Order: sequence, then structure tokens, then C-alpha cells
Amino acid sequence: MNIAKMMKQAQQMQAKMQSAQAELAEQEVEASVGGGKVTVKANCAGDVLAIKIAPEVVDPEDIEILEDLVLSGVRQAIEKGKAQAAEEMSKLTGGMGLPPGLL
Repeated sequence: MNIAKMMKQAQQMQAKMQSAQAELAEQEVEASVGGGKVTVKANCAGDVLAIKIAPEVVDPEDIEILEDLVLSGVRQAIEKGKAQAAEEMSKLTGGMGLPPGLL
């Protein structure tokens, strides 16, 4: 077992993972809910970038529906981004199943 070789491989993998994370921050996903009445755009780093709301869904008498739609859209967009990020990272790690926080 060559420790120097293992350290070099670990450093290379870390550099590749940092590069992949930067690329994922640039990739965008979109989720639409309520028949397209609310659309949320996020990146694969989990940041919400934009929320579009159709005017007809804004009803001052029933704000709870709009709140539910926005929350659902945000959750779906973040979930899509996380799934895409996990898929990309698993390509790098070769399915090693690293624990959360090590990516």
C-alpha cells in the first residue's frame, strides 16, 4: 500500500469533485406545478433562482392555494436539482456511496 499514491489519488478526486460542484451550480432545473401556474427555477446546488406565478392564480381571497403551489414548486425544483447533482457525483465517485457531507 503506497500512501503517497493514495494521497495523490484522493487529491485528484477532490479536485474533480470541486470542479463538478462548480458545474452543478451552473446547471438549472425547473419544476412546474398547478398546471403550469407556478414555475420554479433552481440550480443543482439547491439555490432557487426564479419563481414565476401566473396572474390568474393570485386570489386575495384564497392565498393558501398560492402558498401551497409555491412551496410545492420550490420543493420539486430543489429535489430535481439534488437528484441531478447526486447522479453527476456518483459518476465521479464510481458509486462508492460516500456519506453526506463528503461530496
